[in-house]
Formats: sequence, C-alpha cells, structure tokens
Amino acid sequence: MIGDAHAPGATPLDPDEARGLIPRHIRTQAELNQWEQANVLEGSAWAMRARERDVLSERFVRELHRRLFGNTWRWAGTFRATGKNIGVDAAQVAVQLRELLENTRYWIEHRIFVLDETAVRFHHRLVAIHPFPNGNGRHARLMTDVLLRRNGAAPFSWGGASLEAIGDARDRYLAALRAADAGHYPPLLDFARS
Repeated sequence: MIGDAHAPGATPLDPDEARGLIPRHIRTQAELNQWEQANVLEGSAWAMRARERDVLSERFVRELHRRLFGNTWRWAGTFRATGKNIGVDAAQVAVQLRELLENTRYWIEHRIFVLDETAVRFHHRLVAIHPFPNGNGRHARLMTDVLLRRNGAAPFSWGGASLEAIGDARDRYLAALRAADAGHYPPLLDFARS
C-alpha cells in the first residue's frame, strides 16, 4: 500500500495528505514512485526553460513544486499545514522561506560566499524549512540547480545517482545534510559536485 515503506530521511504523509493523490489507479508505492518520477521530469524540463527572472521568490518556489508534483498531488505548490519529522513549525514556513530567499539574494549580490557555497547553504536551509508535505528534497535540489544556472554556473551533479532510492548515494547525501545541520558545509559541497 502507498506510504507503507519509506526510505531513510523520507517524509511520511499524514492521512489527509495521502487523500490528495490525484491518479486513482495507483495502489502501490512502486506505482506512485513511477508516476511521480514522470511528473518530476516534466517539472524539471519546465524549470530549465522557464523565463522567470526572479527565481528567489515565493511565487517561483511554489510554482516549481506545483510543476513537479501537480499531476500527482492536489496540494502540490501549497505549503504544509502539519508538523513533520523534519522542518520548521508549519506556521513558520512562509516567514522562514521569505528570510531564506532574502538572505540568498543578499549573499549573491554582495558575494558573501562563492556561488557554490551560496547554493549549498540555500539548499540545506530549504530542506530544513521543509515547506511542502512531500517532495522537498527533489524540489530543493532542482531549485538549487535553477539558482546556479541563473547565475551562470553548471548545476550540481548531486552524487551522480538517484537520491530517491535507498543506497550509498542517499546515505552520503543525508550524512552531508546532517553535517550542514552542525554548520559544516564542505561535505555537502563535495557531495553536490561529485
């Protein structure tokens, strides 16, 4: 059944969120994963050709999530209203996101960090805020890649493997995020460009 098994670090859905599934033919986690992957590919293609000038806006953040998951979940592009195993209090999502977007804009404009470090810090904080009921990691990685491209840099390789599947790449990614939780960003930067 859907939601019965979660990869380490995955965000479980509450029953109301699970009822937001759009395609009614999906019965297993494997079917959901396959459906979501097709939706994510469409959203990724949109993101790379989007002409939006200001990607550091709440509107773009929400629209990207909607494009990634809008064929799968009714709540796509809507901030979460419930607590999760990760993330700020749901009531703080919009405030914390706005602060992150403003900080990132400042970091770039004033060259506080080299662009790759700015991108890693942005990614880490966006994952930590965890604005949506699900899909936050995929969304944050693509947001980061869009940010890099809009600033003239190549997107990250993110370990060169699927981070949705249980395995070494996912374990290294989660360990790098935990190191960043402690203020140590080099492991995440190394992983992102590996």
